[in-house]
Amino acid sequence: MKSIAFVFHSLPHSTSSGREGLDALLAASAYTENISVFFLGDGVAQLLNNQQPESVLGRDYISAFKLMDLYDIENIYACSDSLNRLGVTHMEKVIDIDVISPEQIKQHLADCDQVLTF
Repeated sequence: MKSIAFVFHSLPHSTSSGREGLDALLAASAYTENISVFFLGDGVAQLLNNQQPESVLGRDYISAFKLMDLYDIENIYACSDSLNRLGVTHMEKVIDIDVISPEQIKQHLADCDQVLTF
């Protein structure tokens, strides 16, 4: 069975890529259980709780990341360097994540058959 990585690297609500990536992720979970999710760079901001997308006329899709638990998506990682760079290491996250180093992320991504970036 092929393994798929979903990489979120853009800020939430700046484009539709985060919402589209989440939709694709949940849809793919119906076909495979071998899914890993990565939040890198500005994408770690997708994890932050208490966002206010209505202030930029955006749709609140961030809370839908909680659905990953219902879909049995368990391999969820965030880049430690990215969290530190944005200064959000200790802020409340929407979901539980494993914080790993960039080197560990490279290894996990190398182990995946397909990598989809949003």
